[in-house]
Amino acid sequence: MSEEDIGTILTRAHGPSGEDAPLDLLTMGNGHPHTANLSMPMSDKQQHAADFETFYKDVRSRLLLQTWALTGDLTAGRKAVQDALIIGWHHWRKVGRLTPAEREDWARPIAWRYALRRHSVPHFHRSKDGDERAQATIEALRQLPLEERRVLLLAHLTTVSEETVAREVGITPQRAAQVLQNATRDFGEALGAQPHEVLPCFASMAETVETTRWPRPTILTRAGSARRRSHTVIAAGLAVAAFVGSGFAVTDAAGDRPNLETLTLRHSPSASQTPEGYDLAVDTLLDQDQIGTALGGVWSATLTSDDRTSAVQLPCQRAALADPHPRAVIGRTFAGEKKADTAMQSSLASATTTAAQQAYAKTLGWYGGCRDSRVQLIATRTVTGVGDQASVLLLRDWTAPQRTITVGVARTGMLTTAVAGSLPVAAAKHGARSKPADDPSVAGATTLLGQAVQRLCALPDAGACTTTPSAAVAPPPSSGATPAMINEADIPPVQGVEEPWVGTPAVKATTNIAATRCDDADFTKPGITNALTRSFVIPTAKGLAPQFGLTETIGDFGKTRAASDFVEQIRTRLAACSDKERGSHVTKLTTSSSAAGDLTAWRVQVETSTSAEAASVTYLMAIVRTAAGVAQVGFVPSGKVTMTDSDFTALAQRAAERLTYLK
Repeated sequence: MSEEDIGTILTRAHGPSGEDAPLDLLTMGNGHPHTANLSMPMSDKQQHAADFETFYKDVRSRLLLQTWALTGDLTAGRKAVQDALIIGWHHWRKVGRLTPAEREDWARPIAWRYALRRHSVPHFHRSKDGDERAQATIEALRQLPLEERRVLLLAHLTTVSEETVAREVGITPQRAAQVLQNATRDFGEALGAQPHEVLPCFASMAETVETTRWPRPTILTRAGSARRRSHTVIAAGLAVAAFVGSGFAVTDAAGDRPNLETLTLRHSPSASQTPEGYDLAVDTLLDQDQIGTALGGVWSATLTSDDRTSAVQLPCQRAALADPHPRAVIGRTFAGEKKADTAMQSSLASATTTAAQQAYAKTLGWYGGCRDSRVQLIATRTVTGVGDQASVLLLRDWTAPQRTITVGVARTGMLTTAVAGSLPVAAAKHGARSKPADDPSVAGATTLLGQAVQRLCALPDAGACTTTPSAAVAPPPSSGATPAMINEADIPPVQGVEEPWVGTPAVKATTNIAATRCDDADFTKPGITNALTRSFVIPTAKGLAPQFGLTETIGDFGKTRAASDFVEQIRTRLAACSDKERGSHVTKLTTSSSAAGDLTAWRVQVETSTSAEAASVTYLMAIVRTAAGVAQVGFVPSGKVTMTDSDFTALAQRAAERLTYLK
């Protein structure tokens, strides 16, 4: 089956409502007509049954794909989903009051728990269900530890938040981010897939899930009602056993089958949330000739999908969709002459201009705080003359073989589109960041973005078209809980280490962990607000000195003059440090000052022992100011594991840019 066929399967719309046998409402209690009205009026019962049927059809295939991927056992996964839905009907008086998303979040942990229990955790069962591609995906999952497998599946097969992923797995958000990076890397390496290509790896499993036959809802509700009456675990077990014996697992033609719209990772919205449809046609997408002209070489379109599954997934993408309730979504992937050369476009139509603005901002936020392992945000450009809003971003994937990633994001009225390309880095090396705006892929991405908007702007509810694109340097996009501080995507790699950086949560700066003995900068003095500090380490790297790491402390000084005086005080202390602190050697790397901001960076070497075998610690430290905000950045290398002076200076400049978000 071709990739285009897979895209069709992943995006197939719901079949006719008559596909299932109608609800037998008179047997909802215990299967006997004369008991049907004992618990509630018939009208209420009908509404409950209809709501449950909608829920059942919406979640069953998604949960089956997840539980099969979790255990490698399709049979155990199917039975676990059945168990979870029986329990859902048992508690429907409570569950039915939840939103569609909350209902699925309620049922999913139960289905996963039952799947693992049926499967005898921690062993991973390798059934023979599915074709070779499905088996390859299952084998790649089998190689992951259970914790990594759970995080990977929650991150890629659901739309829950990062905090929910961490909570369901029972780890901190910081650990969850690191686990996800490791799992995505290892899973991708096992299948030869890039980090942004994880979801399509499940396409073949989704095809198998599509062939699963499901029972009529009445069979579930009878078992759930029996369970409700029993109120005991023993009786619940008997209810499930009776339910299995009733022919639940093998149904005849009267049973219903799913379609893969249920695998969209989205919850069926309520009637009030359902946006009006929109015709986002295939001819609004870029074609392979336009990709080739802009990026060079010969390209071919490999998948075109009018789906909501994010089968066309952009680098750094952290949710299935930038708008959770779009009117239409369409995407296309491209392949270059070399398999690793990839490009993609994704467009969506929002229900309102506000929703489109939020989708645009959310998409940019994915790149402002990219979580893909060892991907660094190099530069951001705001583009005028393309739609109502447009930006182009340049990123570097430092994982060998190194890649340059360019992404263009634009909004025209209620329509948002993103175009991305991934190409090899020519003669790349650490510290190579000369004139990133001159990278030819940036110009190519700007051209493609203009062409993409031009194809959209004639549609209903579109806004401005493309005139003459012009790019200007811009701060990195806001991202995360503390956009005023640097994050993992801002930090360059260090020489000799192939593992990713991981940051701690920002906390109140009661002490300044970025300070050196020379400056002893204090961010706790009166008049300083929003003082925060955080650290970054590479926890999976081996052999590093205990003091290795990066730190940052920021604060709002209220007035530009106060912030400027503070920076000047630090500069004065560093200039005098070599004379006042015995064994200290200070080298200024760069300095600049203007009304808008200040930046100075140093290399500080401090002797830590006066014995015959004196030891020393080398710091790279910078103090930066933007308006009334100040940031201090410190880096302690470990032997040859260090940053170049130019890399650290560029990081200090990024810290200054981030301060524009300090409030």
